[in-house]
Amino acid sequence: MKIHALFFGMSKDLAGQSKASVELEEGKTVKEFRELLQQKYPSFSTMDTYAVAVNETYADEEFVLSDKDTVAIIPPVSGG
Repeated sequence: MKIHALFFGMSKDLAGQSKASVELEEGKTVKEFRELLQQKYPSFSTMDTYAVAVNETYADEEFVLSDKDTVAIIPPVSGG
């Protein structure tokens, strides 16, 4: 299945792009998607944490992805 990944903030810099298509096997979870991103973009290890939203809704680690889902990688935001 194909997942559309969107990268924001620091994750965009680390991935070197703002979006990507990612091929996954059916039935993969957000946790497994994170592991795949870590393999594809080793520099992601410099991010302590980041949120994941699937189709504009925050998703937990056990959420099962579906074909054509849009997954946003949202790193921590600081401000002042």
